[in-house]
Amino acid sequence: MFCNGCGKTIEAGRRFCSYCGKEFLGPSEILQANRGRVYAHVRLLSIFWLAYSAFNVLAAFGLLLANSIFLHGRSGVPYGAPSFIQALLGILSIFIFVKAALGFAAGWGLMNHAPWARILTLILAFVSLFNIPLGTALGIYTLWVLLPADSERQYVEQTRREAA
Repeated sequence: MFCNGCGKTIEAGRRFCSYCGKEFLGPSEILQANRGRVYAHVRLLSIFWLAYSAFNVLAAFGLLLANSIFLHGRSGVPYGAPSFIQALLGILSIFIFVKAALGFAAGWGLMNHAPWARILTLILAFVSLFNIPLGTALGIYTLWVLLPADSERQYVEQTRREAA
């Protein structure tokens, strides 16, 4: 075995290099220090999903406000907006509310290392790719963190560690 600091040969079982004084990590400490990419990014990812969902709630309220303006007008007299616009705005606001609720669930699940949260977050990431620019950025970041096969293994290990 060789020292990482000075390169000198050291005896097995020693914690410090006798030449430079550098401390060595044991096998269990090395495994804890190298937990992987998922461990380093899952908390930040959960915070991003919670914030993104809050923006979605604001957007849905904005659509409902626009729908009420089209429906009633300022003085209570209808503007004469086509009924399909009112229906479209209503359906879009419901869709965005559902997406926000699922985003809050995904963020909470990632924060608590729930086993189902990875799959839900990946599905929402694919949906959010079409919401330029914030949704696209969050979707790409989510796919980079959670999609690779090694990420699934790391997330499952992290979930088991948190459960124990």
